[in-house]
Amino acid sequence: MEKIFENVFLVQGKIATKNLAEGSKVYGERLVREREGEYRIWDLYRSKLAAAIRKGLKELPIKEGSRVLYLGAASGTTASHVSDIVGEKGVVFCIEFAQRSIRDLIGICEKRKNMAPILADARKPRDYSDIGQVDVIYEDVAQPNQDEILLANAKAFLKKGGFAMIAIKSQSIDVTAAPKKMYEQVKVNLQGDFEILQEIELSPFDKDHLFLLLRKKD
Repeated sequence: MEKIFENVFLVQGKIATKNLAEGSKVYGERLVREREGEYRIWDLYRSKLAAAIRKGLKELPIKEGSRVLYLGAASGTTASHVSDIVGEKGVVFCIEFAQRSIRDLIGICEKRKNMAPILADARKPRDYSDIGQVDVIYEDVAQPNQDEILLANAKAFLKKGGFAMIAIKSQSIDVTAAPKKMYEQVKVNLQGDFEILQEIELSPFDKDHLFLLLRKKD
């Protein structure tokens, strides 16, 4: 077993996180028992963060004890791995708008006390303004104004010098435009508030997606 990032490991050649809720699966992932505990194999085709790690993410700002705002948590696949990483002293605020997804998410959060499911629209951060400041914002939403959503939430919640990660979905912005053109447009819109630390194109795991690691400017 090899440590990749804090609380992220290479187990039997696969990216994995140590299971915070031992014996429990979230999306049918494989569980592996090692001397140090139980690990969940992280599916690269179902998690853009896992794909970014596999494709060479140089820094993971999500650490043990981190306060993370997760925009577009869906049914909790990636958010549950983030829960493993931040541990019992951290918290993952899971914003999700779809009723079907939030029902599944609530079931997961019942077994993971560091995950808070919030039924809300990520375009309206005032609706969950009581969460306070966070260390990291992670965004994975299928909206044409993905950049505006991140900027609004960063203004409301992200601490000075905090980090953000966003999976840009070019097809959600403009299905007729070339993906690279959409990527450049989003980067230009974000550069006033963020320093772009790394860009990762996520194929073959996710087509027409660009993953950005960002740090908020002072």
